[in-house]
Amino acid sequence: MKDPTPTPKTDSVDNRLVVAISSRALFDLGESHELFEREGIDAYRRYQIAHENDLLEPGIAFPLVQKLLRLNRIGANAPRIEVILLSRNSADTGLRIFNSIEHHGLGIERAAFTNGAPTHAYVHPFGADVFLSAHPEDVAHALAAGVAAATILPSKAPTLASAQLRIAFDGDAVLFGDESERVSQEQGLEAFHRYETDNAGRPLPGGPFRGFLDALHRIQSAFPMDASPIRTALVTARSAPAHKRVILTLRAWGVRIDEALFLGGRDKGPFLEAFGADIFFDDSRTNVESARKHVATGHVPHGVSNER
Repeated sequence: MKDPTPTPKTDSVDNRLVVAISSRALFDLGESHELFEREGIDAYRRYQIAHENDLLEPGIAFPLVQKLLRLNRIGANAPRIEVILLSRNSADTGLRIFNSIEHHGLGIERAAFTNGAPTHAYVHPFGADVFLSAHPEDVAHALAAGVAAATILPSKAPTLASAQLRIAFDGDAVLFGDESERVSQEQGLEAFHRYETDNAGRPLPGGPFRGFLDALHRIQSAFPMDASPIRTALVTARSAPAHKRVILTLRAWGVRIDEALFLGGRDKGPFLEAFGADIFFDDSRTNVESARKHVATGHVPHGVSNER
């Protein structure tokens, strides 16, 4: 498998943050998707055309996209943010989606409609830094190609609404590689702590979301620290003494995490709700099932936890 760590962007044009998102992550297409599952593509097409002037309700990732695009209006010197729509609709049935985008003033201009085909092939040509989709197979292909990607799950919106964009990450197999998680699962917790203590001075390898964190950090750096429109958090099951290697790794990367929660195996959901995460990314199916009861959640099917 290709190394999942994205190559950092360097020139001014490529310095943009590009987010690719599926229509089912952006809008609530549950009713029409159920119709498609029940009666097939022809019934779905007729339904969408008949309702193309009926506005779609926001989906799980809508608040995230809204806040991301709002940053373009407040940070003249910050890297620009572009959101790309990747949809398995046809252009015909996708007209309802674009009507809803226009109504909400989202400023999404580029899109690919594939008429039922997988969308992951267009993630790289659009230069996406991260891909959010309701289709697990598209997400898996994007990750294998070295793009940060997550399956957006049915989730609860955060109750502590904030104008600030708040993004939370798990550590191992998300921001970092899964080498330490592999030790933990194969040899146990004691061996894991011993391994992390012995290797505390050696930075962890980057995981699939390292490049996305780098891009967020570049945007944050355009604002005073006490007035940043973005706040990030690391929410990890690690505890002391395994915290040290994480802190030194982030320092070596030259990126900042605003909050770091070392939970020692505690349920992450309540902490994510307290943070007010607009979205949380985790590789563990157990953790995402807990988290999605509290905040919008993306499953990252990467690493040893997803090989079973």
